[in-house]
Amino acid sequence: MQPSVFILTVIFALIASNVPQINALLRRCYQCRSRGELGSCKDPFTFNATDVDSEPGLSAIPCASGWCGKVIEGGGPYAIDDYDRAIQRMCVQRGPDDNMDRCADTIYNYNKVYMCFCQGDLCNGSNDRWQHHQLLPLLSLSILVSTICNKVHMYL
Repeated sequence: MQPSVFILTVIFALIASNVPQINALLRRCYQCRSRGELGSCKDPFTFNATDVDSEPGLSAIPCASGWCGKVIEGGGPYAIDDYDRAIQRMCVQRGPDDNMDRCADTIYNYNKVYMCFCQGDLCNGSNDRWQHHQLLPLLSLSILVSTICNKVHMYL
């Protein structure tokens, strides 16, 4: 493959990944709640989109705001056991004012909790997705465009 075709592919993929209409079609969030070692919502979160239909208490819901969240309540240094710790994943009405993914201690429903916000399809799953949730679609689109450009170049 010629370097110019590869560079054009990467530029196209970057532009396409930032188009709100495309990204808006893929905005779902995991919804679940677990306490202690029980349930599907606990960390580490080992499920993906294909597991949603078969796992009780876990769903992937459409999210109009595009912002997903994870709340960790309790389980601090003075907790007696993991039963004091609850984890909830959900769609949130709106994200941070600066539109940046983040995790921080905050007050939620009058309780001190650790809360994370992210933007992207099912981004509130495992911890590594908080930073890399848009990498796979970008890579897939880049490979697709590269393949098409390569085929067109062969016929010219």
